[in-house]
Amino acid sequence: MKFVAREPHEASLLELCRAGVHPVLARLWSARGIRSAQETELDLKHLLPPNTLLNCNRGASYLLKALREQKKLLIVADYDCDGATACAVGIRGLKELGAPLNVHVDYLVPNRFTMGYGLTPEVVEQAAGLAIRPDILITVDNGIASHSGIEYAHQLGMEVLVTDHHLPGDSLPPALIINPNQPECPFASKALAGVGVMFYLLIALRSLMREEGFFTKENQPRLEKLLDLVALGTVADVASLDRNNRIFVHHGIKRIREHQMQSGIKALYQVAGRDPSQATAFDLGFTLGPRLNAAGRLADMSLGIRCLLSDDPQESLALAQELDRMNRERRHIEADMQNDAWEDLQSIDATRNSICLMNESWHQGVIGIVASRIKERFYRPTIIFAPGEDQGQPILKGSGRSIVGFHLRDALDMVAKRHPHLILKFGGHAMAAGLSIPTHAWEDFQTAFEKVAQELLNEDLLARQLHHDGCLQDDEISPALADLLRQQVWGQGFAQPVFIGDFEVISQSLVQDKHLRVQVRSLTEPHAKVWGGIWFGRTQSLERESRLAYRLAYDEFGGTPRAQLHIEACEEVV
Repeated sequence: MKFVAREPHEASLLELCRAGVHPVLARLWSARGIRSAQETELDLKHLLPPNTLLNCNRGASYLLKALREQKKLLIVADYDCDGATACAVGIRGLKELGAPLNVHVDYLVPNRFTMGYGLTPEVVEQAAGLAIRPDILITVDNGIASHSGIEYAHQLGMEVLVTDHHLPGDSLPPALIINPNQPECPFASKALAGVGVMFYLLIALRSLMREEGFFTKENQPRLEKLLDLVALGTVADVASLDRNNRIFVHHGIKRIREHQMQSGIKALYQVAGRDPSQATAFDLGFTLGPRLNAAGRLADMSLGIRCLLSDDPQESLALAQELDRMNRERRHIEADMQNDAWEDLQSIDATRNSICLMNESWHQGVIGIVASRIKERFYRPTIIFAPGEDQGQPILKGSGRSIVGFHLRDALDMVAKRHPHLILKFGGHAMAAGLSIPTHAWEDFQTAFEKVAQELLNEDLLARQLHHDGCLQDDEISPALADLLRQQVWGQGFAQPVFIGDFEVISQSLVQDKHLRVQVRSLTEPHAKVWGGIWFGRTQSLERESRLAYRLAYDEFGGTPRAQLHIEACEEVV
């Protein structure tokens, strides 16, 4: 592994320090592209205006007309955490805004295993058969690729409003579309998650209704109550944390810490054994998100959405407990699949630039997680396949994860254009994508995908790198700095700080036979203090003198604040 330093921008570093920013925080922000103290302000007034999101105001006018005409609305959700939170935000927001007009709004969660992804004709058929037949379908976190489903909805007399954030294909479906990544959209944040798109639509609708005299600024529905959901969906979907998304996440976490959260989010914290008053973005991505996603991976997301919509603490807790149980089941399935994968990888050619694996016994709801684990271990673009069905026909469903420098969706597009019948459908982002292929095309797809990987990847791109933020002086390592750092919003595109240092390893021992606990002190400073550290998942001992890459973590063990080193990687000091 190669250690690569993030270099701060000298001019902005000086400006941030002059503005009174803590020197270490100024260094971190400067290295992440912050150029002025104003850019660090995360007040809601700094959100990008809704009128710059293409069709957002048109969508608000369309919805207000629908509310006035008492049209029946149905939100068609996606099966991951972003889709679940977007659905919950949509239901809660539309019910509050539409209360004066007696709005009817409901939701539908397709079964990913039988109906496929997005607004498929099968989903439309199900919507049309509901006891209360909807007049308008509103997609959240999907729809940008749903040409046939939208056309079928029109044939059945239903209108469609698409809210999505995924990259579009070569053409757009015939619907009113709100998506920052559609052509000609000037919205400055292309990283907006699906839940963020829905929240923007609600902001625009509230503004329009205020202009129309439904509300005043004093008595209008407080949509900021939904920001805990917006933050959860944004982080769990690994959306890049540009300033706009950091504003969402900052205020969502603030509400959670102040116990102003939805009942379902409080219940998820409770079953996870975490303290919401100490909430961080890490909790959203690695504690709450997986529990919600477990429902979509193993069954359907309706259970998760019910949890997020419930205002009854007892009901919320019961639903969260079931989600927690499903997440434990998901982990067992994942562990078995990983063991199978490790065995299969023993026979993989080490010169390959990509990894594609398939097993008849694998669960298609967990393939994305397994792809992520294998990608992290071998640092190659990875696609994991499991058996599935499409309109009763057996197919292979794949989920892929990529590495920096290899745009996975574009790579699949190259394969599809070169071999028009090899991929049935695909979609996604630079770092993650999903696809379906005919069962008989398995070998051919592996060959075609590897050829693209050979063309696009070189030795430098395939070399795993650890980006770090330089050294901390011994007197800078402190509970105060650790607490300051945990109060900030870190995540995808705004990486959590990682520091390096040359340390003497004074003692080391295993915790639960799987985590390495150490006591270390700096080799470069006289009279250095001894610091405790832990390397989760490592059992191999360290050299007595080691260069360590670590995160500075805050802990209150026994009620006493302390700083701890969470070690990420090491190099032997030469």
